[in-house]
Amino acid sequence: MTSNSIDSLLHEERRFPPSPDFTEGSVASPALYEQAKADRLAFWADRAREQLHWHTPFTQTLDWSNPPFAKWFADGTLNVAYNCLDRHVLAGNGDRVAIHWEGEPGDTRTLTYAELTSEVSKAANALAALGIGQGDRVAIYLPVIPEAVIAMLAVARLGAVHSVVFGGFSAESLRSRIDDASAKLVITADGGWRKGKVFPLKPAVDAALADNASTVEHVLVVRRGENDVQWNERDLWWHEVVSSASAEHEAEAFEAENPLFILYTSGTTGKPKGILHTSGGYLTQASFTHKNVFDLHPEKDVYWCTADVGWITGHSYVVYGPLANGATQVLYEGTPDTPHPGRWWEIIEKYGVTIFYTAPTAIRSFMKLGREIPDGFDLSSIRVLGSVGEPINPEAWIWYRDVIGAGKAPIVDTWWQTETGAIMISALPGITTLKPGSAQVPIPGIKIDILGEDGTRVDPPQGGLLVVSEPWPSMLRGIWGDPERFADTYWSRFSTPEAYKYFAGDGAHVDADGDIWLLGRVDDVMNVSGHRLSTTEIESALVSHPIVAEAAVVGAADEQTGQAVVAFVILRSEHADAQTPDEASTLLRAHVASAIGAIARPRQVFVVTELPKTRSGKIMRRLLQDVAEGREVGDTTTLADTAVMQIISDKLK
Repeated sequence: MTSNSIDSLLHEERRFPPSPDFTEGSVASPALYEQAKADRLAFWADRAREQLHWHTPFTQTLDWSNPPFAKWFADGTLNVAYNCLDRHVLAGNGDRVAIHWEGEPGDTRTLTYAELTSEVSKAANALAALGIGQGDRVAIYLPVIPEAVIAMLAVARLGAVHSVVFGGFSAESLRSRIDDASAKLVITADGGWRKGKVFPLKPAVDAALADNASTVEHVLVVRRGENDVQWNERDLWWHEVVSSASAEHEAEAFEAENPLFILYTSGTTGKPKGILHTSGGYLTQASFTHKNVFDLHPEKDVYWCTADVGWITGHSYVVYGPLANGATQVLYEGTPDTPHPGRWWEIIEKYGVTIFYTAPTAIRSFMKLGREIPDGFDLSSIRVLGSVGEPINPEAWIWYRDVIGAGKAPIVDTWWQTETGAIMISALPGITTLKPGSAQVPIPGIKIDILGEDGTRVDPPQGGLLVVSEPWPSMLRGIWGDPERFADTYWSRFSTPEAYKYFAGDGAHVDADGDIWLLGRVDDVMNVSGHRLSTTEIESALVSHPIVAEAAVVGAADEQTGQAVVAFVILRSEHADAQTPDEASTLLRAHVASAIGAIARPRQVFVVTELPKTRSGKIMRRLLQDVAEGREVGDTTTLADTAVMQIISDKLK
């Protein structure tokens, strides 16, 4: 987004002050900003004591003696699952609904906090009987079913470390994550429901473990899809193992820096990075932001975040944040258009959802279908709307507020990452004057700067690079098994021995009011439907096919998904005439989906005879992006062969 287009949005009619009715009862208050400004570390210490139960109270808030490796509340002890479950039951809220689960075919299940505590305790006992203990890694490869939440909490209850892998990833992607984490156990399902049919999951696990060379000792299988599966000696049925376990389990306290989970995200080198998060600091910020950003009143709200548990949004705002706050939430297995395009709105009406958190990609897809569909359902229960995963364009923001929020529900447009663990920039409903398209302001206690390439702070209305200038509680603690990559990837660009700054990889603009506007990625990582994908990883998948000699991938603007994957490939000479470009495109799109997962499938694959390269051999992806987005091709003077782009443009017309 250019400065001109940003400035055009800042007219008075595009600002939405807090409603007096909303402000009066809102959870957050301006005092939070004042407290954080006065003493940032004391502010976070107060939040940690307020939000969580500590078995052993901490005395040190932050240890930053060895940057960029932070420790928060390190001498305190707690149990993450106890904070999400037991303490609510002990407080007399055991009968409160924790999860309203809706399966895609229409089957349902409701779990109270007492019931969820019992199920997690049984699962923890079953996992312990399989040899899982503190520090062991467990891979979880499940659809969005209650067992996914139960499995994550059972692993956390034991002080073990979970690595949740999105169910849409391929066997190869699953295997790489299992191997990197040296997982001892895999928890999966026979299959799950998506788009009106069962998609198999266990066969992918079987393929990932086919050579019997991994560290996995057992595979625990949830029966969900009822699809036929192959059975191996290491396999166990979840319902047989867990149902027979005791429902009594004492939650042991672990150090606040005990690892909680590894979650893999794309990197510019092509090898996924295992982002490590620990317990006390992560849970403090996840629960604080969930409560204050969404104005949560747990005794009366029904909250729904549509994210899959395989992504960081599912970790922080489906599992840990809501359950730590004692919230009642909706969990939905399937797609928003199955069995009909109004399924989401039907669910909101059915459960009386009051807080709804989803991605701009979904909002834009509903815009295309028209307001007649949501208008056919009673959405009057909604009072807060949230957006996550990518910047939301102002038109989608306005439609979301007017059609889904009846023109009155505030929208919190949240910016954060897998690495940050929890929301970093967002409006606070009842406090912030809202601007469509702007992420707005840092959360209290978070220090954000916009810097130029030289590391100096830029003034409005200039754009620059977004950095986090001070450590924060839910920050990543490293890249699993690779501390050097952690330091180099996130901390090397702007840090000095006196001041370490985390570079987020995003460009940003700050306006005259101090509000932040995200401008997208500035590295070789694309944001497709709110999910980060590495251009290098997709290029590697393409060139692994025997017909491909060379490949270049770019992210092109896409009205629905924000960015789409567009690939340019050169075929090997012996294969160049064996199929038409359309046939090659179809073949390679399917190959990428098989190698990485359907989410990485290119929107288009263009077969070309040359790629634009500098004299040093670097591919000029910005020129290919011009072609992919239908723009006039930019400056080609640095190319070794300046005619290449004209040839490509002519070929693709």
